[in-house]
Amino acid sequence: MLSTMSTDLFAQQGYQPLASRQRPEDLQGFYGQSHILGEGKPLREAIDRGLPHSMILWGPPGVGKTTLAKIVANCCDAHFETISAVLSGVKEIRVAIAAAQQQRDMHNRKSILFVDEVHRFNKSQQDAFLPYVEDGTLIFIGATTENPSFELNNALLSRCRVYLLKNLTTETLKTLINRALPNLANNSDQVVEIDTEALDLLANAADGDARRALNLLEIASDLIGDSQSTPRIDQAVIQQILTTSHRRFDKNGEYFYDQISALHKSVRGSDPDAALYWLCRMLDGGCDPLYIARRMVRIASEDIGNADPRALEIALNAYQAQERLGSPEGELSLAQAIVYLAIAAKSNAVYTAFKQAMADVKTLPSYEVPLHLRNAPTKLMQEMDYGTGYRYAHNEEGAYAAGENYFPPEMAGKQYYVPTDRGLESKIAEKLSYLRALDSAEVNNS
Repeated sequence: MLSTMSTDLFAQQGYQPLASRQRPEDLQGFYGQSHILGEGKPLREAIDRGLPHSMILWGPPGVGKTTLAKIVANCCDAHFETISAVLSGVKEIRVAIAAAQQQRDMHNRKSILFVDEVHRFNKSQQDAFLPYVEDGTLIFIGATTENPSFELNNALLSRCRVYLLKNLTTETLKTLINRALPNLANNSDQVVEIDTEALDLLANAADGDARRALNLLEIASDLIGDSQSTPRIDQAVIQQILTTSHRRFDKNGEYFYDQISALHKSVRGSDPDAALYWLCRMLDGGCDPLYIARRMVRIASEDIGNADPRALEIALNAYQAQERLGSPEGELSLAQAIVYLAIAAKSNAVYTAFKQAMADVKTLPSYEVPLHLRNAPTKLMQEMDYGTGYRYAHNEEGAYAAGENYFPPEMAGKQYYVPTDRGLESKIAEKLSYLRALDSAEVNNS
């Protein structure tokens, strides 16, 4: 038990939220995260042996990052300092480091510095911890909802082990809710009860977030007050407090990019049902429908291309419908388009060809335009042989100048676009094969 941990004055003298009152002090009361805290797991072993190490706890809100950091300190009898990157700066960092140095020098005691929302610190602020982690002044535990690979310095990451915390399951949330019922601050002497239907609804609405579940439970308890002889939370009470969407969605963070990735991959994988699900998840979470529409236009070219050119037209039509009608009317057009994109024939041949051609443009010399392809609007240009030898395709048999080269001489015969045998591209492939056969015949005859 941590005896010297400072207690918030507010917690000493006044109201504490239910989520704070229910915070466990050891692993026996900690629910979820068995993938990192199960028997034999490295983090569990470190805690059980009282050998903490610097770490980054990465996961969504309400899954136990702060609680776990405090449990590590409790189990290791370490001094615990905490700062929030949202509210703190260099001054607060120095104060926390000074406290850790004092604990080490005067009491020969380990110190854990917990930094909440550590991704909010800039590079120089993150670098400020490095020498003190290196010399053992403190054990660093950072909590973040963002991908550490993108948000944290490599130098800090190299000194910490990253643990990914997952959303709590609905069953775990139900256990937490039932465990919290006796601790509700209700005026009645009786323990508040909750109906099965209400429990299911509340756990689902919490969407993997324990803090949200307990906050909603406390609101529900306050709502029923002491008006009932046996205080009971029913489904109607829960529905009354769920007036807004409670689904997770961070339009600038990890969840946003994970969900748009899932949508894109579902379309690419020709699964209209999954594509619809992820579309609805993003719309329900508050994503800008026009952002989704723009991504659909991209998908139409990147993953479908000339296998079904109608896909691009349909995606653009859906974008225009959303732009003109707005929500919710325009969202049905997005749904129609996403289903079409999912079931359309797939080809990334244009996407692959474009990337290859762009790579060549960036890496190869800027070859001169062949003379026969240059325009010759002036007499001087004509005298310099601009346009000489150019074969006007419409004057050729089949409107095709067999054997003609349109590349710089150094790149003659280069091929980027390789159509697939799917959808319309199978016809395109047949035509290109025919035209290239004409080219070969022309070269052999010349």
